[in-house]
Amino acid sequence: MRIDLDADVAEYALRLGDDALILCQRLCAWVTHAPTIEEDLALSNIALDLLGHARVLLAHSGRLDGTGRSDDDLAYRRAERTFRNALLLELPNGDFGVTVARQLVYAVYAGLLYTELELSHDAELAGFAGRAAKEVEYHQMHAARWTVLLGRGTEESRRRMQAGVAHIWPYAAELFESDELVRRLAANGLGVDPARLHEPWEKEVAAVLTEAGLAVPSGSWRATGGRSGLHTKALGPLLADFQSVYHQYPGGTW
Repeated sequence: MRIDLDADVAEYALRLGDDALILCQRLCAWVTHAPTIEEDLALSNIALDLLGHARVLLAHSGRLDGTGRSDDDLAYRRAERTFRNALLLELPNGDFGVTVARQLVYAVYAGLLYTELELSHDAELAGFAGRAAKEVEYHQMHAARWTVLLGRGTEESRRRMQAGVAHIWPYAAELFESDELVRRLAANGLGVDPARLHEPWEKEVAAVLTEAGLAVPSGSWRATGGRSGLHTKALGPLLADFQSVYHQYPGGTW
């Protein structure tokens, strides 16, 4: 890897790591609140997978950005405006339909992304992607199953599932935003330009929604800003809770 691209890879890994970290925190909030005990376990296992993804990606970012920061440093010692996650992942959980819709949207995207990232010339990213793609395959199957189950269930479950899809849909577009950094990394065989994933993502998600008897939302406004540190009002409280123990006991070990 060319040394002048290290900073780009560090920023890229930070974006992907923040996505996984923030979604992990959101899913953790379902523990003891999910519809069934089995879902408590399923969502907590998915959250643990995402935490593992975040640790690898954030540690890689810290090694390459010249600061030597660890994954814990990047998770606990950054302010809100320095997080680079997509806005979709920080949205409040809402009801179960909203969470399932978000899981479907993100898991299909992540599956496509990691499958392509396995070809990265960055050995760390390629190795990570190979492992993560297998885990995300389960996340995708879990979300698709619940989407169909709720969509074809009762009138109330169908209404809530459709409402969940409509609620998160405007935030999905940000996952596929392209900029100079990702295009440069893609041109050098290091990263994936997410813009080229949108068409296959749309087909996969639409197929699940159709099977569930749900409508694909029509065009609407598109959320943006997370990649540049402009977040919704939901992120601040989430970080305050997530980082609270560190701020009370900085440098503490257990």
